[in-house]
Amino acid sequence: MKTRYLVAACQMDSQNNKQANLRIAGEMIAENAAKGAEIIAFPETVNFMGKGYRHQAEPVPGPTTDFFCEQAAKHKVWIVSGSFPEEQENGKPYNTLILADPEGNIRCRYRKLHMFDVEVENTPSYKESDHNTAGNEIVLVDTELGRLGFAICYDLRFGEMFRIMALQGAQVIFLPASFTMNTGKDHWETLLRARAIENGVYIVAPNQMGKKTNMLAYGKSMIIDPWGDVIARASDKTGSILAEIDLDYLERVRRQIPSLENRRRDMYEVMGEKVRVYPGK
Repeated sequence: MKTRYLVAACQMDSQNNKQANLRIAGEMIAENAAKGAEIIAFPETVNFMGKGYRHQAEPVPGPTTDFFCEQAAKHKVWIVSGSFPEEQENGKPYNTLILADPEGNIRCRYRKLHMFDVEVENTPSYKESDHNTAGNEIVLVDTELGRLGFAICYDLRFGEMFRIMALQGAQVIFLPASFTMNTGKDHWETLLRARAIENGVYIVAPNQMGKKTNMLAYGKSMIIDPWGDVIARASDKTGSILAEIDLDYLERVRRQIPSLENRRRDMYEVMGEKVRVYPGK
């Protein structure tokens, strides 16, 4: 297993042209691979943002996953696809990401667990569950780059999910997102750093930016180390950030702050009954 490598987080302004969005993603993959990145991650709703989202749903494998697998094999890199609508029998797609390996294989699939359903007096209500189906597994995968975990956007607010992944051995957790400007300016960095510090993990968080059909995306994609330091941060434009993952450093931090070991198991228990760990090759 490699203990040091470069990771890239790609900040996009995806719109309602799937071909254009994927073309831009392809350019970012080529650019980051040339810089030495070994794993490249994309944001939520990577291939389409706009009216008719649910009608863009695809199977897995399908056109979008084929694209990312082909790019992974072409550039010999790992790719976290960012999320896209995956076909579902009830017509409400899953919000899904895949991990493609350097041979072009799909190594795992994660479906967003938490749906953003909110009704607040005197403000517009929003129910993500009206448009998407929630997944039912916490997902990790063993790779030559360590044990990787996955979450998507609103999942960030559920600390128990990240703790379960850490207790299951996650070292790097990827969080593709499309955080809004309204919540992002106050919560994005705070929550990302908290999840990294609490669990002694790297957090790689590629975010959407720009004006969308019904919201303004915050951007500020980040890579955060296990001490909670922001080691790479995107500016207010599309593009990529790179940082080094150092798993030896991760282990040193966990020895200095042994919060995973010092939990009071006699007082409470964090359980993950539906955790799927995809094996390495």
